[in-house]
Amino acid sequence: MYLKIYKNGGHVLIAACDKEVLGKKLKHGNSVVEISKAFYGGEYVSEEELKKSLYEATTINLFGEKTIMCAIKCGFIDPDSMIMIDYVPHAQIFRI
Repeated sequence: MYLKIYKNGGHVLIAACDKEVLGKKLKHGNSVVEISKAFYGGEYVSEEELKKSLYEATTINLFGEKTIMCAIKCGFIDPDSMIMIDYVPHAQIFRI
């Protein structure tokens, strides 16, 4: 999985995706969602490294089956709250 961490003051945004979807463009109705290397293509990490980062994040943006399953196993996502975009699982988490 690829992981990129953005920090701004006390805010930590995590962008993570499966290796297989990095760089893909997904169609969603009349829109195109790009899982860009610039935004998601940080460091290639293990599930344990992703898990640690999830706990530190205030905002999380995830794409891909493995990445989403990691977040589900950690209790961050209810499986019913993710969406599919062009057959790729996607979820966003915001801590307030």
